Amino acid sequence: MGRTETLPERTARGGPERPVSPTAALVAAVLGFFVITLDVSGVTIALPAIGRDLGGSLSGLQWVADGYTLMVAALMLSAGTLSDAVGARHAYACGLAAFTLASLACGAAPTLATLTAARVAQGGAAAVMVPASLALIRQSFADPGERARGIALWTLGGAVAIAAGPVLGGLFTTQWSWRGVFLLNVPAGLAGLLVLRRAARSPRRPAALDLPGQLTAVVALASLTYAVIEGGHRGLTGAVPVAAGLAAAAGAAFVTVQARRRAPMLPLGVFRDRAVGVPVLAGFALNAAFYGGVFVLSLFFQEQRGWSAFAAGLMFAPMALVTAAFNHLSPPLVSRLGARTVIVAGLGLSALGIGGLAAVGTGTPAWAIVVLTVPLGTGGALAMPALTTLMLDGVPAERAGVAAALLNTVRQTGGALGIAVFGALLARGFAAGMRASLIIAACLLAASALTASALLGRAGGGPRGSSGAARRGRRRVR
Repeated sequence: MGRTETLPERTARGGPERPVSPTAALVAAVLGFFVITLDVSGVTIALPAIGRDLGGSLSGLQWVADGYTLMVAALMLSAGTLSDAVGARHAYACGLAAFTLASLACGAAPTLATLTAARVAQGGAAAVMVPASLALIRQSFADPGERARGIALWTLGGAVAIAAGPVLGGLFTTQWSWRGVFLLNVPAGLAGLLVLRRAARSPRRPAALDLPGQLTAVVALASLTYAVIEGGHRGLTGAVPVAAGLAAAAGAAFVTVQARRRAPMLPLGVFRDRAVGVPVLAGFALNAAFYGGVFVLSLFFQEQRGWSAFAAGLMFAPMALVTAAFNHLSPPLVSRLGARTVIVAGLGLSALGIGGLAAVGTGTPAWAIVVLTVPLGTGGALAMPALTTLMLDGVPAERAGVAAALLNTVRQTGGALGIAVFGALLARGFAAGMRASLIIAACLLAASALTASALLGRAGGGPRGSSGAARRGRRRVR
């Protein structure tokens, strides 16, 4: 992987050939995915400092976190179509440039409302980047083995960012300011744009944007998130019941639109294949548990135990290390044991870890909490590369952008709803809310593990992973 070759790619003025490299596409994709994922877990640890600096209630801080993930989830499916239509490299470059500018705006935000608006812009840019980055890898490596290793590295970048985000966020917040969490993205974004210049141009596929589907998706997710966040703080009063009803109506309209359009942004038929359904379910559960768990624990460390942001972030450092290690081990384990075994084991480990954290209290020793975070990170690191590969192998190459968008849409939706639901539970009483949140996360992961074990069967259980599921997926998606 990483062999550089010269291809006849000319500039718009007809300049000389420029050397291109699959490795350049991979490096740019991993770097971008790292920073957009870092902005979830890194910002979470900085929320108490943001609240002290800019003011605002717990619900306001939830919107700083969820404004980002909500836009990622809501726009991801259309972004996948956009990536296929204009070419993954071009879409990724535009998204990375917009993300860098939005990060600069976040770092300079004078009020909580301004910060939330900039976070929404960040989320929109990230929505373009995620499917385009995976499509870049899918198109740059024709060999399945090299492609699997590329996907594993891409997933590793996100996994390390999720786990290391609290450490870096705590370091910046304690030693300088929470603004550093956002400003870190600026040099990283510029570096990614420079590397991307050496990536080969991506093919384009005729695709029409599904505006009715996109509109109903945004309304459904935004209304649902509002109903959960505000309902937890205000109860079923005011606009909360209206938002809940609007979410249900928009969700039903979305399904109807997708079923009737000739070219929907989400072909509903893909859910018939287990190689698609299992990653969707498990990806939702993993992100809901992880993002929601980090959100709860970050507040617990700082608000209940009185630790600094840096000390709170360090509590996640061991989890970051095991996440990096086991994420890299996931592909060879899939080759040896099969995707089914790795996925089920990963989900089960995560369930045990976060279930054990439900017993944590203000008197629990720090070392015991750290020990319990390790299986949470280990399980996610094992399961996610296997789930991603299973998903992409289940669709033809020209639909890679849509597949990547679907998987990451449900993952980001899980993260947004995890933070919204867990924050609502905390508003009713921190100790009881924290315990209930972590138990719910453990049950969700355990249910996903049982479902994966039952549904994958031979399709994901052989030593070669999901080749049978991939063939069926190709027929159905066409």
